[in-house]
Amino acid sequence: MPSTLKQKQSKVQPANSVKNSFDLSKKIVIITGGSGFLGVKHAEAIAEMGGYPVLLDIDGEKAIECAGKLKKEFKVESLGIGCDITVIKNVKDSLKTILRKFGRVDILINNAANNPKMEGKANEKEPWSRLENFPLNIWEKDLAVGLTGAFLCSQVFGTEMAKQKKGVILNIASDLAIIAPDQRLYRKSGLPENEQPVKPVTYSVVKAGLLGLTRYLATYWADKGVRTNALIPGGVYNNQPPVFVEKLSSLIPLGRMANPDEYKAAIIFLVSDASSYMTGASLVIEGGRTCW
Repeated sequence: MPSTLKQKQSKVQPANSVKNSFDLSKKIVIITGGSGFLGVKHAEAIAEMGGYPVLLDIDGEKAIECAGKLKKEFKVESLGIGCDITVIKNVKDSLKTILRKFGRVDILINNAANNPKMEGKANEKEPWSRLENFPLNIWEKDLAVGLTGAFLCSQVFGTEMAKQKKGVILNIASDLAIIAPDQRLYRKSGLPENEQPVKPVTYSVVKAGLLGLTRYLATYWADKGVRTNALIPGGVYNNQPPVFVEKLSSLIPLGRMANPDEYKAAIIFLVSDASSYMTGASLVIEGGRTCW
């Protein structure tokens, strides 16, 4: 066997067991949008596996509150930090706070995104979500949170992980990163075409952009021991109007939306050593919707 191959093979440390490969004991896991609907679910999964969730959120009080609940329920360390991830200084200050408390960063989950709910929304005088009328300021805000925020967090926290020669970045994308929104889901009877609500263009652009960021980071820091992957979830049930749920479910081979807890195991797989030979990839879990 060539010496170079021997050297590369020697770096691979096999897990003691399948069970141990999922263990996150005392891993420091940063979650952006950490006090949001799915951010909390990601944090619960991390805490259940022994990790220490660090919740970054624009709503600092809520992040601190959620961190306190996690600490009490799962008996792990948890930290909530108010942070505008679109501002580089805020992200760098958050890193300083995390390093003071924990001394390192192990995992980053880029979860934060603006996601306006169009389903069940009453018609507005100005159909702002339609492409013809879509406001530039909303375009800029959505991209700032979903893409610029993910870039800045990856830049700051990923650089720290690269220094440590080990780390994981997970980008939370969407099935709308690989398929277009089916705008029929949002249609309202009796409205003319130019007033029909639609899923805004920014959501698709942001989520597709995260897949490009995933591949870039995966190759950029491969030699630094930092892996980067993406999760592509489908629609998650969150008390949406019954008509919308029925419409969307009819587009999904499994015939239903995801339950809020159904992505927890996937999160653990993607950020743990269970996925140690996976980088630059996307895990698609959407009930089969993109098969059709």
